[in-house]
Amino acid sequence: MDQPSDTTITEITSSARVETALHGWRAKCLQRLIRMDLPVPRSFAIPVAAVRAIAAGRPLPGADLGRLIGCTGGLLGVRPSALDPEWGGPRSVLNVGMNAARHAELTRRLGVEAADALYRGFVQAYAIHVARLDPDMFSDSTATLAEALDNYQDETDEEFPQDPERQLVEVLRSMARAWEGPTARLLRQAKGAPADAPLGLVVQDMALAMGPGVTGSGTIQFIDSVTGTPRITGRFRGQTQGRAQRHDAESIYLTRDPRGPSLEEAAPEVFADLVRFGVAARERLREEMQIEFVVADSRLSLIDAVRVQRSSRAAVRIAVGLALDGIIPPEQALMRVQPRALTDLLHHQVDPRAPRDVITGGMAASPGAATGRIVFTAAAAQAAAARGESCVLVRRETLPEDIRGMHASVAVLTERGGMSSHAAVIARGLGLPCIVGASGIHIDVRGRVMRVGERSFREGEQITVDGTSGEILAGAAAMLEPALDDSFNQLLEWADAARTMGVRANADTPQDATCARRFGAQGIGLCRTEHMFFDDARLPAMREMIFADRAEDRRLALDRLLPMQRGDFTTLFRIMDGYPVTIRLFDPPLHEFLPHDREGMRELAESLDLPLSDVVRRVEALTEYNPMLGMRGVRLGITVPEIYEMQARAIFEAAVEVGRDGHSVVPEIMIPLVSAMREVEMVRHRIEGIAAAVRAESRAEFTYRLGVMVETPRAALRAGDIAEHCAFLSFGTNDLTQMTYGLSRDDAARFMGSYVAQGVYAEDPFHILDQDGVGELVLIGAQRARAHKAGITVAMCGEHAGNPESIAFCQRAGLDYVSCSPFRVPVARLAAAQEAVLCRLAETARDDSDLELIAGSFEGRTRFR
Repeated sequence: MDQPSDTTITEITSSARVETALHGWRAKCLQRLIRMDLPVPRSFAIPVAAVRAIAAGRPLPGADLGRLIGCTGGLLGVRPSALDPEWGGPRSVLNVGMNAARHAELTRRLGVEAADALYRGFVQAYAIHVARLDPDMFSDSTATLAEALDNYQDETDEEFPQDPERQLVEVLRSMARAWEGPTARLLRQAKGAPADAPLGLVVQDMALAMGPGVTGSGTIQFIDSVTGTPRITGRFRGQTQGRAQRHDAESIYLTRDPRGPSLEEAAPEVFADLVRFGVAARERLREEMQIEFVVADSRLSLIDAVRVQRSSRAAVRIAVGLALDGIIPPEQALMRVQPRALTDLLHHQVDPRAPRDVITGGMAASPGAATGRIVFTAAAAQAAAARGESCVLVRRETLPEDIRGMHASVAVLTERGGMSSHAAVIARGLGLPCIVGASGIHIDVRGRVMRVGERSFREGEQITVDGTSGEILAGAAAMLEPALDDSFNQLLEWADAARTMGVRANADTPQDATCARRFGAQGIGLCRTEHMFFDDARLPAMREMIFADRAEDRRLALDRLLPMQRGDFTTLFRIMDGYPVTIRLFDPPLHEFLPHDREGMRELAESLDLPLSDVVRRVEALTEYNPMLGMRGVRLGITVPEIYEMQARAIFEAAVEVGRDGHSVVPEIMIPLVSAMREVEMVRHRIEGIAAAVRAESRAEFTYRLGVMVETPRAALRAGDIAEHCAFLSFGTNDLTQMTYGLSRDDAARFMGSYVAQGVYAEDPFHILDQDGVGELVLIGAQRARAHKAGITVAMCGEHAGNPESIAFCQRAGLDYVSCSPFRVPVARLAAAQEAVLCRLAETARDDSDLELIAGSFEGRTRFR
């Protein structure tokens, strides 16, 4: 990023030229406190250019050092001042300038104990953070001053430096170089900072927190960091400053408390000033702040003010509260909440204040937390649910036949898999906490035990799965309830008013559809009908259809499924009550509905009254080398057309039935895995024939829309031709990513971590949309489709459609809507609103500096384009 060149050291006054880009956030924050006439000690801002020069070995000129130290001979504190407080910085160093002469003076003023404590604390901090000596040698709070000085001399072969200027030079150089170190770079990059992010420094006169009367240091904030509710919290430590404290040091409460003394009682005027300053800081800084202060004999000094650390639920409540109080506009409240933070509010969460017995960890694949008894099979999960017991399904990896067990569980844990594995995708759709890739566990299915190192957990024992952090906990952890409160609803109401792109939900069941409506989805953008056929009541008819040799026999089997499908669609139409419902026709290969073990095939032979050898031959005949690229999707619909005919009839008959009840419905039928225009033509003609037949039989009129799920690169490239035969295109980016990369998303987890770590891919392309590759195909497809057919609807319905970065891309690409799992709908609503706000601001911004300001105000975005 561009680096300022100004090296002028500036005293922070109300009229001084102090800028965040030049001096960092802390310097600017202190100036705002000074402009409010708050009691801030004398402070100086060292600009980022000067800090870079110091790191390069060019110390400050003597005149500048003299200005910083001043004529008072007092002590100084040096603090980091990055451009963004979230980026952190080197540890602050206090009491710079402490030496034998200053120690003697403080001994006369404060007594030997206080002077020794301040000097010893500085020696220890200097030794660890400046001289880079062994921390174990200088961490003993009971050591005497003489011992600390002797240890320093023993380790360095020289006496502790007595010249304040030399001390300050070394402190500044140490902090500047620490910021440029590889560890610091990695840490701030993990928080979204560029590798070359600049650092400013603030040098401030020390307000001593030792002395007579009510004296000490503390912090105060006016909001609960976990819940976001108004509450004064913090601490006041009497006779304590940093590492230094007197023997009579004690921590007391801030507010009146029956458990002990408080600052409010000991110094009511100081406490009242703190509250008044806190209210003023909230209004002027437009943020909930934590104030660091020092009280010296009942005289108050404000040392610093930082943004209150907050949980996701607190972030929402704080942003909405500031907007409702008129301190910030609603659009700014939207920009202050990270979209992903909303997922924490939708689920139970492990209380961060409670103790945790962490067993091991894995990939946090689906957020939320749940406690249940361990089960190792889908059947055991269903049995536990029937008994009313909460259970956690623990598997090496899940398969399509485990779907019912996942429905019956409160959480899912797998030894293998990645963010796009079957377990992760299904769990996110169901809103279940899920951890995948927990390689630290070993599952013994026969012995019904899970081993983690030397610990063993048998089936029936309780564990807690924290899908937000990726931690697996022993026993039942303390939980926070979901926070779908007034603040949550207000934030999303503002988001809906700001966004221009629609948000739908992927929903296959009535429970999914109800959840989607509750979270504000504007319809169903993807209903995967194949999940409906795994039900125990439907699977026999499905298998009978698979084993039928003639079209007539297949139709007879499908006739048994027709009323069930019609009931499915009727229920969904009624729940959505006029909102669009996009139904994807049958997609998976048929072998997924057949058993693959000998015992399962024997049971199937008995149920179909067929020789076992016939069943084995048919299973083998349906086996494919690469089933995900084989006879599935539209290929199955063309070669076994009876399936799509039955589904189309069920959709149209459901539409007629719901329409007679007074509900308005326009079903949308989506053809999967298309790669050629002729495929669409053939399926379209068959569906039109079924529609005509249902109209004639029911003597009722209805309308429907036919569309294509764009999952192959060829479909994206030929989108113009395909658009001629359909009303909408929806990009299924799960398969589109697989086919663009030539990767199986189920197997990619084995090496994806290594690829990302070595920079082959910037991110897992199955987790965050590859905008340069897959994204370009989306852009090409959308542009060609609209060029051939103006007004065609273009959308995205893959897993990426619930990812904030991908949603921002969809907004910029001009897509009409995205469709994601129900529990990601609030995330998508907020992410779409944020990108719409940024686009509007970008259009009206006058120059690039305005754009940088806009981008900087958007917390949680990793990049701004």
